[in-house]
Amino acid sequence: MNKETKQQQVAELHDKLKRAKAVFLADFRGMNVEQATMLRNELRTAAVEYKVVKNTLLELASRETDKESLSAHYAGPTAVALSYDDPVAAAKVLSKFAKTQPNTFKLKAGVLTGKAITVADIQSLADLPSREVLLAKLLGTINAPVANFVGVLAAVPGSFVRALNAIKLQKEGN
Repeated sequence: MNKETKQQQVAELHDKLKRAKAVFLADFRGMNVEQATMLRNELRTAAVEYKVVKNTLLELASRETDKESLSAHYAGPTAVALSYDDPVAAAKVLSKFAKTQPNTFKLKAGVLTGKAITVADIQSLADLPSREVLLAKLLGTINAPVANFVGVLAAVPGSFVRALNAIKLQKEGN
């Protein structure tokens, strides 16, 4: 690879690192092509970009970004997963794959919105419900008081009608 190509790759990777909400590093030593393809496909469906990058290029690209704290983990074979939208989805896929392939795929570290996170933090992130589930729970919580208020308002006329009906039945019985 010539110097110009390397500079172009560093510039592209620098831009991607700046835009990413979350970055995860992994050691993929021992993975075969089938496993790598399976991981790439799962990450692609989660809208995560997965790249194998030389450590020196990654170190140059991460300078002057909030991902610079990952430089201590640039050793050995390094794969980078970049999440631009939903970091939880990326963490779920990577954690699940690391559990199913413990001898060939190991998470190293990550950065989430500028803060370094450990492998345990990535696992905790993976255990969270998805963004859609959290939004649905929030909307349900917001909607519950309104639904209860409507129920109370609807109960008042119903109670009034039942009271009138009881009075009518009482008068008819006498």
